[in-house]
Amino acid sequence: MDKYYLTKERFEELKKELETLKGQKRLEVAERLKQAKEFGDLSENSEYSEAREEQSRVETRISELEDILKKAVMIKNEKTATSGVVIGSTVSVKKNGQVFTYRIVGSNEAKPEEGKISNESPLGRAFLDRKVGESVTVTTPGGQADYQIMKVE
Repeated sequence: MDKYYLTKERFEELKKELETLKGQKRLEVAERLKQAKEFGDLSENSEYSEAREEQSRVETRISELEDILKKAVMIKNEKTATSGVVIGSTVSVKKNGQVFTYRIVGSNEAKPEEGKISNESPLGRAFLDRKVGESVTVTTPGGQADYQIMKVE
């Protein structure tokens, strides 16, 4: 059984999205289907085909969200400086004299452009269980990169 590591905020966002899809969006799609059926012959009715495709996308997303929420593991935002980097930690690292800050999150929540990296990514995986002062070498497509753990929150 897969686990989905989520912050409380992301869990609430997904829950809200699920409620919207199950309520408002399903009603909108049902109305589109009803209107499209009124146009007659369904075999040549592009509005009906589009509405069915939309219905399929909505139902697929509902299924995905229900699975994620059922298997969600909440990330705790605890101080972890002594225990090392865990999912939910914010870690400051130094690479080539520059300091970078990353938050380790589940893969469902990763947004590297915002500094949120997945615990399953090469970088996130390399930081897990490391403590302040440790050096980490990560193999990237561009070669090896060395990081020094500066701070863990």
